[in-house]
Amino acid sequence: MAIPPQIRAQAVAMKTIYALPAPLRRLIAGKPVRLDGQELALDAQLLLRMQQLSGTSLVDSNFDVDRSRAALDAARHLVSGAPIQPVATRELMIPADHGEVPARLYTPQGLADGSPLLVFYHGGGFVIGTRDSHDNTARFLAKQAGVRVLSVEYRLAPEHPFPAAQRDALAAFDYAHAKAVDLGADAARIAVGGDSAGGNLAAVTSLAATRRGGAAPAFQLLLYPAVDSTTRRRSRELFGNGFFLTDEHMTWFVDQYAPAGVDRSDPLLSPLLADDHTGLPPAYIVTAGFDPLRDEGEAYAAKLADAGVPVGLSRQEDLIHGFVNFTGIGTRFREATAEAAGALRMGLSGQAR
Repeated sequence: MAIPPQIRAQAVAMKTIYALPAPLRRLIAGKPVRLDGQELALDAQLLLRMQQLSGTSLVDSNFDVDRSRAALDAARHLVSGAPIQPVATRELMIPADHGEVPARLYTPQGLADGSPLLVFYHGGGFVIGTRDSHDNTARFLAKQAGVRVLSVEYRLAPEHPFPAAQRDALAAFDYAHAKAVDLGADAARIAVGGDSAGGNLAAVTSLAATRRGGAAPAFQLLLYPAVDSTTRRRSRELFGNGFFLTDEHMTWFVDQYAPAGVDRSDPLLSPLLADDHTGLPPAYIVTAGFDPLRDEGEAYAAKLADAGVPVGLSRQEDLIHGFVNFTGIGTRFREATAEAAGALRMGLSGQAR
């Protein structure tokens, strides 16, 4: 699909601004932001300033679903960069109880058959986001971690509320495990991962698969995951306004995915609240310092560690929610995402048969 001329022009302007000397970028961004003992990275502050000047937001100001989805699709051209190459892609359909789930398989050039594979669930609050919105995120992880990536386009709310996305996520893992040879992957080295809502789906897929017995993920890559829909934590109060993902956005997202009548304490919605976390796959959890979701992600890391699950926690204290989608601008977002890719590579390296 062709990129509209206006978006192309904005993307050029964004690249130009990020190429300016640091003093000029600081002048545009404003004085350093310090909160909770942390200082916001200049790259992140500059992005927030550009968002403020353009009047854009993660979610449409009237909370219109279609406009919010279209806005995210357009915004990716501003912050994700040119498609990372050489990475081959193949579209496929995953059988599910309701029909089929679209997905895209990413294979870095030169990767041998029998490689590790990441089943990836995109973020977007269960309401927005697609495999296209996270295309370069999947490419980045595939190339940097040396894995195949199966990016899953699960059903979205409000058309398909909980547990639709959770069921699609589990079906996608089961498909990847059953069809590992066809996908060029090693069935013993399949990880699940995702950002934000996608991190939630990776966590609950690990939980559901482990509890039922049989095939389960070898590793969890949880990028600033949403893991508790019942509790407001301190980070939501500190960073719920002005740092990309807002308190209003979070309330709207969960109201779409888990409307009245849904038990929000269900572990398949709020995995932090599960009675038992023993036996879950090893995990790497990354949080962002200026993210409303920071504290629940870190609480989940503590819960896993208390249950004896090998877990690595990395707080990128100078960053904001969504940073794995911003790798096309500046350098700080790529650095943090590269660390996550390295953790994925290491997490699957010891799982070979």
